[in-house]
Amino acid sequence: MNAKRILIFSILPVFLIVIQSCEPMRENPSEGASEPPFSAAFVENEEDTILKDLEIAETPITAKDAIYESRNNAITNAIEKANNAVVSIMATEQRQHFDSLHDELVRFFFGEQSRDNSNMGSGFIISEDGLVVTNQHVIGNNPTEIMVVTNIGETYEAKLIGSDELTDLALLQIKSDEVFEFVEFSDSDEIIVGEWAIAMGNPFGLFEDGQPTVTVGVVSATNRDFRANPNNPRIYIDMIQTDAAINRGNSGGPLLNSEGKVIGVNTFIYTGGTSAGFVGLSFAIPSNRVDRIISQLLTRGSVVLDYDPGMEFTSMTEQLIYRYRLPYVRGLLVTSINKNGPAYECGIMPGDVIVRIGDERVISEMHAWALLRDYEEGDVMYIELLRDNELYKTEMMLRQKISAQ
Repeated sequence: MNAKRILIFSILPVFLIVIQSCEPMRENPSEGASEPPFSAAFVENEEDTILKDLEIAETPITAKDAIYESRNNAITNAIEKANNAVVSIMATEQRQHFDSLHDELVRFFFGEQSRDNSNMGSGFIISEDGLVVTNQHVIGNNPTEIMVVTNIGETYEAKLIGSDELTDLALLQIKSDEVFEFVEFSDSDEIIVGEWAIAMGNPFGLFEDGQPTVTVGVVSATNRDFRANPNNPRIYIDMIQTDAAINRGNSGGPLLNSEGKVIGVNTFIYTGGTSAGFVGLSFAIPSNRVDRIISQLLTRGSVVLDYDPGMEFTSMTEQLIYRYRLPYVRGLLVTSINKNGPAYECGIMPGDVIVRIGDERVISEMHAWALLRDYEEGDVMYIELLRDNELYKTEMMLRQKISAQ
């Protein structure tokens, strides 16, 4: 009996230790037995609740969505930005002379008859009060009526603020108190050859559907000059060349960059005598030149030099060359000098032949006036001239004429 008691009491402590070690451990022993035991299932439920609170809803991107996103690019964004500022222009001009036999017969039997000529082209709004830029050849020399049509089909009458035939630019004002969307000019000196060029306008009068036509290409070249035609009063210098299609009716519309800003005014195409259609050579007046010209049109109604060169000149002709035994070159013959002007101060004399203004080779008197418009009072003009078959260079400081005392 004593042996059994001794065995039980020796085993009992070991048994109690085993039972105690099998009980679950509490995080805080001081807390009561009412706290629920640790459970992996309990933690998972908490994570589900957190995820629901975050409300994460991820929708997989489909191939259709990816294609749609790729369709929205710099070109479409630029078009959307400028679209509402592009307008169609219809100008009416009276024609007094007669060109055909039918016209001569009408005049013989019915007397002098006036007939209206209608021109159609494009333009773009540059201010919220409705100032519109276009080509001068779109509105003509003496328009009797000018109508502007927006891309939503609204028609407004416009008045001519001023035009300049030499640079082929005109500025109109829409007769309305409405606030218009407009486009901004970009710095054409920063154009990169090869960058996107977007032409917008109204080719062949297709604007009736309410939306301008868009053609896209690249800037092919800059600073393109065209020899002055004695029979054409317009001079095109420093032109932007692009392969974006410009057709009849596109004249006066904007040439945009990928930012939706105007880098030029679409003006003409060059066919090279091959056809009358587009062959990949289109030209636009650079925005910096446009900005200078329309600023003068807005303030003065016409373009005049804000300085006086202090000399008079004329184009070189064969008659002048033979009569005065001048060198056989194209340029400007200086006919008179004002002793109070810049030309006299820089050493120019009557009889000199100016062959270069700045970096440009001078072709004719009209070409010279176009070049002179790129300068302002206070600028320095570099001039090359021939005198006694010797080439001289001089610098002219441009200023107003000083009146003699």
